[in-house]
Amino acid sequence: MKVRLSDIVAPIVDDLKLFQQEFENALRSEIRLVNTMVRYVLHSRGKHLRPILTILSARLCGQANLDSLRAAALIEILHIATLVHDDVVDESDLRRSWPSLRRAFNNKKAVLIGDYFLAKALRNMIGLRNFQALEVLSNTAERLSSGEILQLEKALLGGMTEEIYYQMVRDKTASLFGTACELGAITASKDTSKWEALRQYGENLGIAFQIKDDLFDLVGDRKSVGKPVTFDVKKNVRTLPLIYVLKQLEPNERGQYLRILKFHTRRGKIARVRGAIQEGGGIDYAQERIQHFSDAAIATLESFPDSEYKSALINVVHFNAQRSS
Repeated sequence: MKVRLSDIVAPIVDDLKLFQQEFENALRSEIRLVNTMVRYVLHSRGKHLRPILTILSARLCGQANLDSLRAAALIEILHIATLVHDDVVDESDLRRSWPSLRRAFNNKKAVLIGDYFLAKALRNMIGLRNFQALEVLSNTAERLSSGEILQLEKALLGGMTEEIYYQMVRDKTASLFGTACELGAITASKDTSKWEALRQYGENLGIAFQIKDDLFDLVGDRKSVGKPVTFDVKKNVRTLPLIYVLKQLEPNERGQYLRILKFHTRRGKIARVRGAIQEGGGIDYAQERIQHFSDAAIATLESFPDSEYKSALINVVHFNAQRSS
């Protein structure tokens, strides 16, 4: 059965309206240029998946209170900051089929507005006045940066293995999913076992989410994905499908294989790039790992009693597996 985002958020529609108010209030500035750039970023906003996870996790553990909504806003602000900076680092011109902030305003302004989002995130952290939440968030901020730097290092120097790939993904993507869920639990319950279970749920979901994104770069199309495909191949970023294929080859075959892929990519022969990785089993393997981490995420929810919020969190996992963008 096809899972729709509208079905997932149905139990928390009122919470999301309050979250939206907190989110927009947190970003308001007296500087006209800041407000202009913030409106531009929000124009192409995504699914708000991470704040949805925060609110659902809070509801699963008790009630979504003001701190839960503030945490949800903080998570989304931190996420946007990373996206803005990522587009500058990657020299990306598109974000969700819309010109990226760096493309519309220039790199300098994009970096500064990314810093503004980070500053707002820090301010919201203090507003929570919860030591456990602050500790989780500060650790996550470090992991987000570490994951991006590790990816950059491996793109420049090589040596990306499947183990290192998972380490990178846990830090640069899954850590924020895990924190989104854990913060929801922290703001609604003092039961640390619930905190840990929801953190694990979020991290496993986050890994499955990133592998799915990596697949889009190979099997997606520009219109649905909202940015150029085979971007990772062009930038020498080795994601899971390619890592798997290279692992099956003899050492002396890997260099030639990569040269062929890059040749096809430069010539715009996307179908040949996809075909080569498909024939090597990389796409099927990535799908299998998405299922593995999806099952692991759902398994961590077994200790919670059945409820509409638990069902919604399970459906988030299915939604990720089914999504096309």
